[in-house]
Amino acid sequence: MAFTAENLAADDRFLAAILHCANQLLAIYRESPRIASIFAAQQRWLLAHAGFALHYGHPDDGQSGGLYSGRFVDFAVKNDIASRNTAAAFMQEMLAYRFLRVVPGPDKRTRYLEPTEIAEQHFTRWLVTHMMILDSLDGGERADQITAASSATMAAIQPRIARAIIGSESVRNPGPTFNLFNWANSGGLVMDYLISRLPQFPRAAERVVIGPLSLRELREQFMISNTHLKRLLTQAATMESVGWTEPSRKGDFWLSRRFILEYWNYQAAKFAIVDAAAQAVLGPAVREEPQARRAI
Repeated sequence: MAFTAENLAADDRFLAAILHCANQLLAIYRESPRIASIFAAQQRWLLAHAGFALHYGHPDDGQSGGLYSGRFVDFAVKNDIASRNTAAAFMQEMLAYRFLRVVPGPDKRTRYLEPTEIAEQHFTRWLVTHMMILDSLDGGERADQITAASSATMAAIQPRIARAIIGSESVRNPGPTFNLFNWANSGGLVMDYLISRLPQFPRAAERVVIGPLSLRELREQFMISNTHLKRLLTQAATMESVGWTEPSRKGDFWLSRRFILEYWNYQAAKFAIVDAAAQAVLGPAVREEPQARRAI
């Protein structure tokens, strides 16, 4: 059986998986900040998944097949992802960055689009990263299967992931502090960085200290303004979700238990969705359940 969100949320081994995922996403950003910026805020991440799903053949919007601006904008508005103007601007940005290109289509009055090779490569890397983490928990071979998979297999898996993510309250609204970071420009990257610094997570601890925090390093690494970064951390501190051990932003930085659990539960819900989509298309990752999975 595929992992459930409840399985993963209850499994202490999942912390290592979360930290690995955060570090991998940060590595992707450092290699290609422009394309990784798509994953730096929830709205852009959802728009990207929606675009891929419509390209591959999302069946639930009641419109003709293929990816084109009108269909994409209608889908984004219908699913409460973005306004019409924001969705249209996102499409133009993806064309300008050459993550989308114009292709011939069945209706010559419509400008059809498709992801470019670099966009598909980065999505595949995102998916393989998630499969590797799931494999580390049960000894499966999902990552190898995805790496060897045909484009048709990818086209079958991705819309399942997108449909479930877009319809998941646990993924789209995991909690107030997570939402604060993940809806801010570059906020998702800052959050991934903070979580990646966790040394451990005793579940009974109200706060976990992650050591000194350099605002200059954050600004330079994620190209975020000083004003924007300070406002983000101040809001989170007001919510008692983050803070410093000494007044006036001195001493070590800490994360609250509530904030960590919001991130943990979000990841659990997301990974369960990815695992379910992979199992539906590729079959069970583990034919005979090992002790590790039975013990969860």
